[in-house]
Amino acid sequence: MTSAIDTLTVDCVDTGVVGRFWATALGWAVVDESGTDLEIADPRGADRPILFQVVPEPKTAKNRWHLDLRPATSMSDEVARLVDAGASVLGRIDDDENFWTVLRDPEDNEFCVLRGPDDGWSPEERGST
Repeated sequence: MTSAIDTLTVDCVDTGVVGRFWATALGWAVVDESGTDLEIADPRGADRPILFQVVPEPKTAKNRWHLDLRPATSMSDEVARLVDAGASVLGRIDDDENFWTVLRDPEDNEFCVLRGPDDGWSPEERGST
């Protein structure tokens, strides 16, 4: 028997700022705000929740794991929306025919926005950025 992912947990200094940013980014809802922790969940119930928990120390190095987000329209539109929500752009990566943008959330956790359907991506290319 193997383990299953129950919750993705994100350490942060300000759970309200980081958790609400990710709720906006993903179109999810804040479902629990107990004490200093904040949990968001997919309103469709399709994905596991994300828990934001307070830790005393700030982030000091590059993430070893990160989320890749696939936009519903174009990468540039999604990047602009996420910057309006509080993200900052680190840069764009061009790799042969693929491209994506690396961003940081309000506490500098890196994540990527991949190309979307308006950029020529299709679901048949699953696994291709």
